[in-house]
Amino acid sequence: MKINVKKLTVCLLIPLLVGGAAALLSMEGMRAFGELKKPPLTPPGWVFPVVWTALYLMMGYASYLVSESRRPREDIEAALTVYACQLTLNFFWPILFFRLELYLFSFFWLVALWLMVIATLAYFRKLQKTAGALLIPYLLWVTFAGYLNFGVYLLNK
Repeated sequence: MKINVKKLTVCLLIPLLVGGAAALLSMEGMRAFGELKKPPLTPPGWVFPVVWTALYLMMGYASYLVSESRRPREDIEAALTVYACQLTLNFFWPILFFRLELYLFSFFWLVALWLMVIATLAYFRKLQKTAGALLIPYLLWVTFAGYLNFGVYLLNK
């Protein structure tokens, strides 16, 4: 498969920019997060940007693989639309959780994100198996984030 470097770069940058923008908008609240009671298994703070960066790169590469698949254009567009929807949900979660401190609402938002990640994974897998597989760590991380989010809500209400 010949790599379209320009398209790959755009596909990698989109989730990185979405995540970076959300982080910038949530920065103040992220500092306050350190003072909250947290559930067991909460990783140290440095883990989150490392993991999210890796996940965003995997999402971007997966979207590239889907966009380059030799499937019907309408199937590719449907998959990328679901992907864009989950990225939108992903963008708002840290703002709701960190900046606005809406912990219970954020948990339900995260459940919606989790469902959209499953939908994206299913669409991607149907079109390109590797693309679907690349989203499995993301699904697992969002599941873990749900545990952390709900734990923070319970411990700090």
